[in-house]
Amino acid sequence: MENNELIGLVAGTLTTVSFVPQVLKTWKSRSAKDISLGMFLMFSLGVALWLIYGIGISSMPVILANAITLVLAIGIILMKVTFK
Repeated sequence: MENNELIGLVAGTLTTVSFVPQVLKTWKSRSAKDISLGMFLMFSLGVALWLIYGIGISSMPVILANAITLVLAIGIILMKVTFK
């Protein structure tokens, strides 16, 4: 594995894992009132585009990080619209 790919995997892991506490807190509290729906919708679209880009350039770090981040962000969006 080359250095750039390793850096990409570490960066992707850190930015992806950073969403887990928010997902868990929102799920446990059953409250998403302080989360901006607009921000998460735009963020998810951006992550989806990064995922498409990663697929286009066959970059596993970009694909993995953005696929997992997209799932977590969609989870937050679903909780935002579900937990009133």
